[in-house]
Amino acid sequence: MVVPTRPCPPGTRPVLVMLALALLVTLGAGPATAAPHSGRAPRYYLSLGDSLSRGVQPDPAGQNHPTDQGYADDLAKVGRLVLPQLQLVKLGCETEETTTSMLGLVPSKCPYSNGTQLAEAEAFLRAHRDATVLVTIDIGANDLSRCVNRATGTIDLACVQSTFAQAPANLATILARLRAAAGPRVPIVGMNFYDPFLAAWLQGPAGQALARLSVQLVTQYNDLLEAAYQGARVPVPVADVEAAFSTTNFTDLVTLPAIGPVPVNVARICQWTWMCAPAPQGPNVHGRPEGYWVMAGAFVAALVQAHRLDDDPLAGNWTVHDGLPGAP
Repeated sequence: MVVPTRPCPPGTRPVLVMLALALLVTLGAGPATAAPHSGRAPRYYLSLGDSLSRGVQPDPAGQNHPTDQGYADDLAKVGRLVLPQLQLVKLGCETEETTTSMLGLVPSKCPYSNGTQLAEAEAFLRAHRDATVLVTIDIGANDLSRCVNRATGTIDLACVQSTFAQAPANLATILARLRAAAGPRVPIVGMNFYDPFLAAWLQGPAGQALARLSVQLVTQYNDLLEAAYQGARVPVPVADVEAAFSTTNFTDLVTLPAIGPVPVNVARICQWTWMCAPAPQGPNVHGRPEGYWVMAGAFVAALVQAHRLDDDPLAGNWTVHDGLPGAP
């Protein structure tokens, strides 16, 4: 089931315009190898990753479905204000895709004509290198979430230790293969993660201890993933979703209806994901439409930080240093 496109909430038009101007820096120029005067030829935004890249949400019966309300859809919508011919291509897997399954080290739960999501992405990028203006990827959340027993709330620390070592190494391999297929100038942007297990805070002292421990683990994991992104041959900017969701802020309090005052990081999880929703829709780790919009904003911020704002994007005037668009 795909949920129809939602209308923009009141007051979001100025935000859309601001985001479009920001994306003009990158999407408006397109790859430096793009053919000049291409007119209305298609341009592509390739979205890779797990269920978040598909905008997955639970339906009223609690069943997960991909929607057109994810961060990739939001980015594409804003991008079309700059490039009306922009086409969103989603290759993400909504059924527990991990770094190992993306590499084919374990069988993928999604069908791909080239065998794995990564191989499918490589084939697409080689076929459309000159027309691809953006690649985003979020991968690794399911590697870590497998270490948490959602029924009991216990954390398998041996699993965590193994994931801390293996997932960043797998990510480095994924990024190297994507860059080889995309070439040096197609923008690739990664993402770190929010902590859905902050919702345990609402379960009393034991849940609050679990919430604090989960933040420690998630932030350490995000640091490892960010190191893999930054260690790529062409460093990959990272959408800081951890910060956008105020993940580490236990200090400031927010009052939630029917719940009362809670730390702002807990409030963000309750407001922007389905983790605090009653059964059967919750608890569910996926973003609500508002949460996906926040993730999209984090991607825009990463793009703006990675590319110079004084270049003329309409002329395709990107400076290139060591293959990184926008580097001085």
